Amino acid sequence: MSNSINPVSQIRKPDSGYVGRFAPSPTGPLHFGSVIAAVASYIDARANQGRWLVRMEDLDPPREPPGAAANILRQLTQLGLQWDGEVLYQSQRLEYYALALQELIDNDLCFRCDCSRSKIKSSGSIYDGACRHRPSEPEQGYAVRIKTEDTLIEFQDLVQGVHRQNLGTEVGDFVILRKDKLFAYQLAVVVDDEYQGITHVVRGFDLLDSTPRQVYLQQLLNYSTPRYGHIPVIVNASGDKLSKQSFAPSVDVENSSHLIYQCLILLGQAPPANLLNSDPHTQLRWGIAHWDVQAVPKLAKLPQELSK
Repeated sequence: MSNSINPVSQIRKPDSGYVGRFAPSPTGPLHFGSVIAAVASYIDARANQGRWLVRMEDLDPPREPPGAAANILRQLTQLGLQWDGEVLYQSQRLEYYALALQELIDNDLCFRCDCSRSKIKSSGSIYDGACRHRPSEPEQGYAVRIKTEDTLIEFQDLVQGVHRQNLGTEVGDFVILRKDKLFAYQLAVVVDDEYQGITHVVRGFDLLDSTPRQVYLQQLLNYSTPRYGHIPVIVNASGDKLSKQSFAPSVDVENSSHLIYQCLILLGQAPPANLLNSDPHTQLRWGIAHWDVQAVPKLAKLPQELSK
């Protein structure tokens, strides 16, 4: 990778209309919750004659088994979800996150913080700005937080409708560079959405709460804001979101037709029964032709049992 940084070229957008994306973290193979998010974003992009990109959010090396990213790409291919262009790997874009961070620092929009998690939790899990006005900043063992204000962030979600959040009172100053010096998700995702020219983000409901923080960073960095749509997350019998932490099993992509069909059902698209016996490409074509984002359930969670 070149050591030279061109701030203009690194945020250049492609000359196209709709651009969507699927951005998994390669901490293991895809589980059903990941698949339904991928299918929803893919179909929404294709139904709008748009491009669909894949980005690997590989910013946490200790949690990323060797070969996980390649395995996810194989799974997507077997499911019939073919992306456009080259896969973007966040681990190869650290210099651009550093560039955005420096811009925020230069504009006095962030500060160093060495508060412990227990201290923040004791204040109600909303950061109280304890380090913002310290006479001297910590020199080591610190994170970097963005300054928030008592400002309402509001946007129209494609699935959930109007969503509002006051960052100052409901979140507080949030981390953009972790204490371990890894770039936080919130910063990296907005830099890459701008770079790739993302116009639409269709993803799980669990990320709805993060969206106002991303919109806020986009405003501070003078980036464009995509349209967002948050679909219900799939949960297990205990009500926990399917994830590596809840030991969600990998999907069996050999049974890809069953998986795509169940995704269409859970996304409220009412596929005909005879479509179950079709190959995944035929199912996806049907899904694209009949896609209605307003039919997606406006729920936070859907039980895993419905996917069987």
